Amino acid sequence: MKIIAAPNAFKESLSAVGVAQSIARGVHRVIPRAEVVQVPMADGGDGTVEALVAATGGRIIKKRVTGPLDESVEAYFGLLGDGHTAVVEMATASGLHLVPKNKRNPMKTTTYGTGELIAAALDQGAKKVIVGIGGSATVDGGAGMAQALGCSLLEEGDRDIPRGGQGLALLSRVDISKRHPALGEVKTVVACDVDNPLTGPQGAPAVYGPQKGATPEMVRKLDEYLTNYARILKTDLGLEVDKVPGAGAAGGLGAGLMAFLGAQLKSGVEIVIEASKLEQKLAGADLVITGEGKLDGQTAFGKAPVGVSRLAKKHGIPVVAIGGALADDAHEVLDHGIDAIFSIVPRPIPLEEAMKRTDEFVTQTTEQIVRLVLLKVER
Repeated sequence: MKIIAAPNAFKESLSAVGVAQSIARGVHRVIPRAEVVQVPMADGGDGTVEALVAATGGRIIKKRVTGPLDESVEAYFGLLGDGHTAVVEMATASGLHLVPKNKRNPMKTTTYGTGELIAAALDQGAKKVIVGIGGSATVDGGAGMAQALGCSLLEEGDRDIPRGGQGLALLSRVDISKRHPALGEVKTVVACDVDNPLTGPQGAPAVYGPQKGATPEMVRKLDEYLTNYARILKTDLGLEVDKVPGAGAAGGLGAGLMAFLGAQLKSGVEIVIEASKLEQKLAGADLVITGEGKLDGQTAFGKAPVGVSRLAKKHGIPVVAIGGALADDAHEVLDHGIDAIFSIVPRPIPLEEAMKRTDEFVTQTTEQIVRLVLLKVER
């Protein structure tokens, strides 16, 4: 029997790599000789680098960069097994988790470190860069990222604008003539699972600003600043990005990546599926086991388990999904290619204990799933 283990991470509990290993252990308890192909998944957020590095036999490269508050932080990117594709998680350099709650202020936070990570990947010879842009602390439109890559964002008098969202208020022109020389040759793909425009009621400041520390007044000003930013990008680069779906992702980093790197925005899980060669690995499979920390109605909209199930259904392979928790609307995933769902938690248990025992519970649940599958086969 061939079984594909293609789970997402169980957030703050067990990585996608760890979940896939636990699934494999559960299968082998019942069928020691089963072929279990581990293909850790991600959807562009946390764990994307680890999942793709594991799936392709690549490596993780650590680098100290400028954090969201202009301090030094240790971040990383992945170089995949093909030797020329790099994966950057912007959250490792510019993520909200790097900013204490009492210091969250998108007027000041910057994506400069994300640009430094991209530059490091280019210096490693990357010809393609995948950028996961979930979990940002910023609303600077990717201006800091562009500055780190050699682009000039200038105020009157040709001085560099300050970092952070507030710097966009002073922006008068942009000049990309001195950007990193490799940017003209590299292909950039952005893992993005939201469709917000840059500005307006559904734009980056209004929708995501408050969670990054923006007050209502800051939201109003940041929307004004990003409107100015979009106008100058159109004037100086000939690119109209303001209303493009996904431009507002990660505080407008989506817009910055499109404008300065010519990036293409794609579904995060589709990028991971393609890079991990999941479709080829499905050949001859009898069962797919996927999952994530919480299965709910949102899982059906661009999350890894449903991305996996849709591909598996294309090849007629049954799919079972496991989760640390099943929300009341988790059944909605059954309309998107998943055949059955299981909670890994065996009884009422404190959340903290359940999260510590995720490895054990995934293994136990997988064992029972496989036993059930074999019952059906034997009949």
